[in-house]
Amino acid sequence: QVLLVESGGGLVQAGGSLSLSCAASRRTFSGYAMGWFRQAPGKEREFVAVISWSGARTYYADSVKGRFTISRDNAKNTVSLQMNSLKPEDTAVYYCAAAPRWSDYEHEYDYWGQGTQVTVSS
Repeated sequence: QVLLVESGGGLVQAGGSLSLSCAASRRTFSGYAMGWFRQAPGKEREFVAVISWSGARTYYADSVKGRFTISRDNAKNTVSLQMNSLKPEDTAVYYCAAAPRWSDYEHEYDYWGQGTQVTVSS
């Protein structure tokens, strides 16, 4: 039984910050890369960020690089996404996901959360 649950979404003004969290119901993060994806209305789901199982390596989409920070706490089975300098184009449903291998391709991810809405107002 694998369950990922995102939290922390909400409404924020442009230029503001928001922190998302993802918690696993089991110790499913061990050995897995953890990623964040997002999907805006009418658009395809897109990669946002990924972190290696140890937390030592990260990679970001160009659209968020320098503004977003992904982190994880394996002892707590959580992964977070700190979002700063938010823009209206960041508005989307954000999903956390787990993959057995380092990847920015969504089909490499085995487990997905239900998503949390982030809305950035102008």
